[in-house]
This record gives sequence, C-alpha cells and structure tokens, in this order.
Amino acid sequence: MTVSKGEIWLANLNPIKKNNEVGKVRPVYILQTNELNHSDYPTTIVLPLTTVLVDDAEPLRMRVTKREKLQQNSDILIAQVRAIDNSRFAERLSVSNDEEMKRVKRLFDEVLE
Repeated sequence: MTVSKGEIWLANLNPIKKNNEVGKVRPVYILQTNELNHSDYPTTIVLPLTTVLVDDAEPLRMRVTKREKLQQNSDILIAQVRAIDNSRFAERLSVSNDEEMKRVKRLFDEVLE
C-alpha cells in the first residue's frame, strides 16, 4: 500500500508512550515527501487528526472539512508530528488539494521557527 503526500489515511497510532501523545486508530495527514513515500523506506512522517475541534488554533491546528471517506470535520494537529511504520496504514480516506497542502507546510514551518 503506497501513501502519497497530502493524503489522509486511517492509521493505528497505538501503542503510545506518554499521555500527551496522540494514540488510537485515527486519520493522519501524510507530511513526508513522495520521494520517500514511493520508495522502500519503511516509515512515513505523519500528522494526526482529531475530531475534537478548536476554533482559531493556528498554527497548532488546521481545520479540514469532511469529504470522501473522512466522515467528520477534523483538525490536523500540526505540532504532533511523528514517524510511523508503513504497516500501520489501513485505508485512504481523502486527498488534500494544493491550497491545503501549502497551508499545512506553512503552519508546520511556523511551528518549527
């Protein structure tokens, strides 16, 4: 199963190590470049999504609307970046458009500065 940058996939994020880490089976946004995604690299860098919405929370969150197989409006948790094994991906739920992908990158860059 091959993931691509900007897609939203259902992934198993368990087990977690600390209470402030995001766990469960939940949607994740694929942040990693397709050069690695489409190679034999064994892990993928992702941002988890949550349905616990917080308005006006940029740059820490970015809202995405329900569509395709993403059944609820969700926030991408920009600061919860993690690498997961590719075996954790279950199903592709949605694809982000170019504007959303640029916005995620801008917010991620802002969190890192």
